[in-house]
Amino acid sequence: MSHINIVHSHKLEPAQAREAAQRVAEKLSGEFDLACEWNGDVLHFQRSGVTGTLALAQEQVEMKLKLGMLMSAFSGPIEQKIRANMSKFFG
Repeated sequence: MSHINIVHSHKLEPAQAREAAQRVAEKLSGEFDLACEWNGDVLHFQRSGVTGTLALAQEQVEMKLKLGMLMSAFSGPIEQKIRANMSKFFG
């Protein structure tokens, strides 16, 4: 099992941050076939072999992923894609 934890700073207003998080989720959902659901300011997502959250705060966003055995082999490329998407949508 592998864990990915990414904290990314932002200067967005709350509504803009939520929109950016939704875009990240849509991008990742399309690439990795994730089911996503909001619970307050935390986006929960999962699929077989992957569970995680994307939590919004005033000046940062934090993504935590837990990858199962098979997905652990791809943790490097997965983390790179997430970081690229977060930079793109959160600035």
